[in-house]
Amino acid sequence: MTEHVADASGTAMAAAHLKERLYATITMISVVIGLAGGSHLDVAGAAATVATAAVGLWMAALVADQQAHRVTHGALARGRELRAMLFVSSPLLLSAVGPLILIGVAALGVIGLETALYTAAGVNVATLFAWGCYGGIRMGGGTAFALLAGAIDAAIGTAVAVVKAVNGH
Repeated sequence: MTEHVADASGTAMAAAHLKERLYATITMISVVIGLAGGSHLDVAGAAATVATAAVGLWMAALVADQQAHRVTHGALARGRELRAMLFVSSPLLLSAVGPLILIGVAALGVIGLETALYTAAGVNVATLFAWGCYGGIRMGGGTAFALLAGAIDAAIGTAVAVVKAVNGH
């Protein structure tokens, strides 16, 4: 019985972690496309914006999780519960790594900053496709279903990018 509860808890935490990863990826697409379309773009500002967006989202998630825990349990999360919150919300920070690496490459003069930002968005759309395919495979629907799931996830990321780019933000 205890093993079943632990497995269910671990599965729920993994699902929450993946949900945050997908959410963070879509959010970062919006951030980098917004930066790429900006008129006063520099490496330091782009890096600061990406880092601030990721840290801000992470802190907001932690505050919301801690508040929800306080309301439902009457106490702050500590120990195992706090570690679980940190694990689940970590993709919000990790979503900045790829764009920051590409911004760093732009700072070295290897590619232009705008190219780096659009590349970061493209990599994130590809990541959504990969997660969608993986999810489709895990659901047992076969290759066609996995590719469809990947295409749907990538279409969502692409739609975010297109709307952001078209509106010039």
